[in-house]
This record gives sequence, C-alpha cells and structure tokens, in this order.
Amino acid sequence: MTTKIRKIDNGSITTPKGFYAGGYEAHIRYTHKKDIGIIYSDVSATAAAVYTQNVVQAAPIFVTKESIAKENKIQAVIVNSGNANACTGEKGLSDAYAMRKWTAEKLGIADHLVAVASTGVIGEYLNMEKVQEGINNIEYERSSAGAKSFAEAILTTDTCEKTACYQFEIEGKQVTIGGAAKGSGMIHPNMATMLGFLTTDANIDEKSLQQAFREVIDETFNQITVDGDTSTNDMVLVLANGKAEHSMLTEEHPDWPVFKEALRKVSEDLAKQIARDGEGATKLIEVSVNGAKSKQEANIIAKTIVGSSLVKTAIYGKDANWGRILCAAGYSGAEFDPNQMEVYLGHILLFKNGLPVSFSEQEAIQYLDQEIVEIKVMLNNGEAQGKAWGCDLTYEYVKINASYRT
Repeated sequence: MTTKIRKIDNGSITTPKGFYAGGYEAHIRYTHKKDIGIIYSDVSATAAAVYTQNVVQAAPIFVTKESIAKENKIQAVIVNSGNANACTGEKGLSDAYAMRKWTAEKLGIADHLVAVASTGVIGEYLNMEKVQEGINNIEYERSSAGAKSFAEAILTTDTCEKTACYQFEIEGKQVTIGGAAKGSGMIHPNMATMLGFLTTDANIDEKSLQQAFREVIDETFNQITVDGDTSTNDMVLVLANGKAEHSMLTEEHPDWPVFKEALRKVSEDLAKQIARDGEGATKLIEVSVNGAKSKQEANIIAKTIVGSSLVKTAIYGKDANWGRILCAAGYSGAEFDPNQMEVYLGHILLFKNGLPVSFSEQEAIQYLDQEIVEIKVMLNNGEAQGKAWGCDLTYEYVKINASYRT
C-alpha cells in the first residue's frame, strides 16, 4: 500500500469536510453532564450501519433502520445518554420517532435523513420535555470543541471520551475519516453496549460502503469484550458525504484498499479505547492468534481467551496462569493440536509443544504490571491470524454494576 495513512492526533468527527457536532446538558438522567449529542452534515451522506444481535432491541434501532432503508442516506444523528429507551413498548417507539422529527425540523431536513440512538438504563421512559428542550437548544459547529462536546454527551459509565481520526489521499485529494464512540460495560459484540459514529468526506458507493464496513466491524468492534453481555442498543454508523470530491469509490477503484485500511484503523482505534475503558478496568488485554487454519478460527480463539473471566482475573492479579489461556482456547470451538501450540505473555514463553516451559515468575509479574498486556498464541497449524481486545476483571467492575440503576 503506497498511500500513507496518517493518524491525526487532534482530529475528530468534525475534521472531515462538511461535518458539524455538538452536545447539550438536558438533565435526562445525569446532572452536570451533557446528555444530548448531534452530528450534522451539510449535505446528505451515504450511510451504513451495523446493529446489536440481541433479539431485544431498543426503539431507536428500529427508527434508524427505517431511516437508512429509505434511500441509504443520513444527514444528521441525534443521540441521548442516560436512558436506553429499550423495553418501552409503543410509547418508546413513538418517543424515538419524536426525537427524529424534532431534529429534522430543527435542521430543515426530511425525517428519514435523521438517525436516532440512545444509551443508558433499560425499561424507563424518556422525559420527552427534557429531550425536546435539548434538541431545540443544542448547538453544533465545525470545530474540535463541537466534536468534544458530542463525545462527552454520549458517555454513560465511561471514564473518558473516545475519538480517532485518520487521513490519506485518493487521486491526490485529502480524505479524512473521524470517529467517536462510547462503551465501558455490557461489551460483548456482535455488538455490545457500544455506540460508534464514523464520519468521512470520501465519495463512496452505498453497497461498497456497507460491505467494507461489515468486514471491518468483524475485525475490530466485534473482536472486543469486557463482560460477555450484549446490549439492546448497540449501533455503529458510518456517514460518507463525498465532499473530498474524488471519483466514486467502489471495490474496483485502485485506492479501494487504502480507504478500507483507513476505515479499519479508525474502527480498531475506537474498539481498543472501549476495551481499555471497561468498567473498573486497569489494563488493556490484546490477544493475538497466529498459525490458524482460518481467519475465523483465529478470531474465535482470540476472543474466547480475552473473554475468559479466569484469564481476566489472572491478569488483574498479575498471575501468569497459562493454564487458563490454554483452557479458554480449548473450549473456543476451534480445532487445533495443543502439542503444536506455543503460548507467550509478551515475549515470555509459557507453554510449548504440550508442556509448560520454565520462566521467571518475577519477570512475568513485572510484565503484568503494565497497562497493556499482550497474550500471543502460536498454533503452528496454518497461515491465518486474528486479534481480540478486552480488559481485566476487577472488584470495581462489581461495585459499578451492583448499583448501576440506583
């Protein structure tokens, strides 16, 4: 890949041409925190989305699906935090439609050009007076301040905002992909308590965007786990407004691999930030599996290991318990020969060819004291590889979730 993809450290969802964002404190559930966010493009954008696989789906999911189905275009996204608007029946659906209508009226666009998302407590009705006040008063701007305000507004138990931005060139023209996400607990896609919003000024065919997005999601957002719970509201949405003004991107375009890799980089960056900010977490865990028969098997093994409560607690306790890693790989459902397998903690070899390897416990403890812990599994059974990300499991996770609703 000859075109350089650059990470823009101060970039955001408003860095791509034509995008605006903002947040407002409407007191939906929280106090002293923004809880209504908006993204707006000054022209309608090609849209693609991936949603929760939970059969219990919140009202905003239905509304957004309907909006995108109309013509695969979205011009604005309205998001509230503090209340999921899930399991709220006909009233909840009516409320989600009202959010869409009020946002469309504010912006002077058609209702179906608005996507709706919510996150927070399940089973409670939204205070629609506060929601309407928030929508009427929210300001949006093409600035880093507007993007930061949006990123704050979508958070729930998150401890930090999650943003990413990358730039590259297509036909000599600068193209940008920016992103913002939220997610801290109930993370186990396909998808999790996760909202992700990507903006780009790339000019791209709708079918190609959806195909690329689904493939990228499988390698990034669908490869993270915090606690094994899949939520009712999860959505990752990408908007491409074409304002970079290059020719239409499809799979046949010579720069297609560049666009897809940049899309993957933004998605992986956001996914890892979500995993690192798992409720109560102290460490990001990255599991890489190499030498598998297929990409699917490598991904399954990696995600099973990083999702194991026993592995997660061992990492928190600074215990190089390779048996837990081996056990998780074994029940993943993938086929491999443990007698050909190697397991590493960072650079420290723990297990090889069916037998434990002597290693320094003290060196392992020092390694596990880092904020990023890498587990490497070599299957020596093929050419495929995969990765997954998660976090350690701590006492604080129990504390946060034992009192989440109260």
